Amino acid sequence: MTFHWGDGWIWVVSLLPILFWIGVLLLGVIVVVRLINRDRAGMPGYGSDSAEEILRRRFAAGEIDADEYERRLEILRRR
Repeated sequence: MTFHWGDGWIWVVSLLPILFWIGVLLLGVIVVVRLINRDRAGMPGYGSDSAEEILRRRFAAGEIDADEYERRLEILRRR
């Protein structure tokens, strides 16, 4: 059996433009999603922790004692 270039290759060639545009569309969606997530990164609740949340974690981890926690929390809430 001999192989002919026309056998079956017409389907591959006809799918290439469709696959190309699907790839362009997916790339566009990825770029938009990353831009949206980057913009939200600076907003509280979207990846950036508030100062009080960081303070709570430090207290829970034992990095600071209760007196230090209360003092710093009072300073944060005054602002």
